[in-house]
Amino acid sequence: MGISGAQHHHRHRHSSSPPRISRTPFPLITITLTLLLPAVAGDLCSLVYKGCANQTLSGMQPIAALSSALTARAATAKFYKTTASSAGGGQPLLGLFQCRGDLSSSDCSACVGCVLPMWTSLCGPAAATRIQLNGCYALYQVSGFPQVSGTQMLYKACGSAGGGGGFEVKRDTAFAQLQSGVAGGQGFYATSYASVYAMAQCEGDLSAGDCSECIAQAVQKSEVECGGASSGQVYLDKCYISYSYYANGVPHGGGGGGGGGGGQTEKTVAIVVGGAAGVGFLVICLLFARSVMKKKDDY
Repeated sequence: MGISGAQHHHRHRHSSSPPRISRTPFPLITITLTLLLPAVAGDLCSLVYKGCANQTLSGMQPIAALSSALTARAATAKFYKTTASSAGGGQPLLGLFQCRGDLSSSDCSACVGCVLPMWTSLCGPAAATRIQLNGCYALYQVSGFPQVSGTQMLYKACGSAGGGGGFEVKRDTAFAQLQSGVAGGQGFYATSYASVYAMAQCEGDLSAGDCSECIAQAVQKSEVECGGASSGQVYLDKCYISYSYYANGVPHGGGGGGGGGGGQTEKTVAIVVGGAAGVGFLVICLLFARSVMKKKDDY
């Protein structure tokens, strides 16, 4: 999907005409912001990141129609993709949701119930939107919206402290188990090795081969971007991985999906203004600034 990174709230202007796609290439600019946040692995509806296209739709009806279609399947599926448009026609929207592979049906349905209303509350009538929560994500885009590479990195979060002696060997062994696990074609795999909990998930319609390749890219980016950090998350367009080191052993039930091993997690958001397919994207940091700063002040 043609959205990258995370954004702040901003107002969108409604337009009566279809979104216009800029054909003026923009230089690639990357800005890194660092926020200290407590780990929130247990909260399925906790926001990880959002991506909102600058272009807007002419109305909200197609988004409402798509949300209804996805909600109807949330109780029976962990991944569902469909196309919907408003009753009066107009631009069709392609959308999907996916829940983390270890969630129960009821938890999946609850998470989808959280994420779909965030499309409009966080991005307004954007022509393309992606919202990633701790337990699920949902995205949509107007038909014909420019695509990005399935292995493009959308978001990363790296722990601030190392895991001690031999940690990287343990982490790399867990990563190898992840890659072997997703090669089996399930699209989701979680493992623990020597106090390292790791998890990988691919978009539901990827083939086993494409999933393996995507996870291999995510692992490589994690090793480069997070180095010896004791926890990390790397989200690509079509897959993501997370890992956490627990000095006292992985807790019962694994480490959850948040990628935080307790304590504080250093969340790094890449802000990208780029020219993918000739389209300029403005990508800004996480929402909930007030709560973030309050939590930061508490430490």
